[in-house]
Amino acid sequence: MPASNQNAIELIALTKRYAQGKPAVDSISLRIASGSYCCLLGPSGCGKSTTLRMIAGHESVTSGDILLEDRNITDLPAAARGTAMMFQSFALFPHLSALDNVAFSLKMKGVDKPTRHKQAADLLERVAMGHLSNRKPAELSGGQQQRVALARALITQPRVLLLDEPLSALDPFLRIQMRAELRRWQKELGLTFIHVTHSQEEAMALADTMVVMNHGVIEQMGSPHEIYNRPISEFVARFMGGHNVLNTARGKISVRTDHMQLSVDEPTLADGLGNKRAVITDIEYQGTYVLIGLQEPGMVQNAASTAEISVMVPEASFDAQPFALGQSVQLRWQPELSHALVH
Repeated sequence: MPASNQNAIELIALTKRYAQGKPAVDSISLRIASGSYCCLLGPSGCGKSTTLRMIAGHESVTSGDILLEDRNITDLPAAARGTAMMFQSFALFPHLSALDNVAFSLKMKGVDKPTRHKQAADLLERVAMGHLSNRKPAELSGGQQQRVALARALITQPRVLLLDEPLSALDPFLRIQMRAELRRWQKELGLTFIHVTHSQEEAMALADTMVVMNHGVIEQMGSPHEIYNRPISEFVARFMGGHNVLNTARGKISVRTDHMQLSVDEPTLADGLGNKRAVITDIEYQGTYVLIGLQEPGMVQNAASTAEISVMVPEASFDAQPFALGQSVQLRWQPELSHALVH
């Protein structure tokens, strides 16, 4: 990734409100570094897609500003912004070949056929689709259609590429393959990518910066490593997964599921470990590990009253000391591997 201190995109108190009610996006401010890969992440209705559409110019802004490389683009039409959008459905014209799909925006600008076809062919070669340039979308696989959609977005020479859940329509195997290609293309092109997804795994695999949204606001932003290891709130800890939120005398703490151990022994003050009694309610074999679900003893009769606790036990450890449903065990964790949640 090219080093740069410049912000490709800056959002300043950006707000989107539909008629009455709570804003879909509520006065968010965000700086995205030039040449970086940023993922907007969160559950349905959190405001991530609305934010992307406002950056693209496909959604009006209620208040606030959008700057692209210090140029205010808040009220500019989509075509004049210097951004390009890759849609979830790819939105390719079914009656046009891959070549003509890629060249379409240049045709609308009045570029002559030989010139636009030359540029389109060069881009199709770049995404390894040159040999299929005459095929129509129905004759292409999902991954091939995505490459065509990427080439079509790049032909406008954008400074920022916006991706609206581009992998959600693909099968799981192809999704993993294509996210690796997206990351490679972003590095090779040196462009800023802003990618909306609801998949925590996808965001962690792709992003330099993750922005976790909830109810129209930014809950936390940072590197994938920072957010996964130190979620700031109970929402982020639970949304990211792989964490247990525990109530202690000093408030709520988060402990990763793979940082907890199970024991049948009673704790001693000398071991210095955090501890909590729990009952095993679920055992799931996951290959390299066994995922064990637990609840505190007083909550077992009313499972809806509390969130389950989960512990990842390595397969070899479980085989050496199997646990059983209904068994009472001691949860233990190193205090330094836990951290307090702000809210």
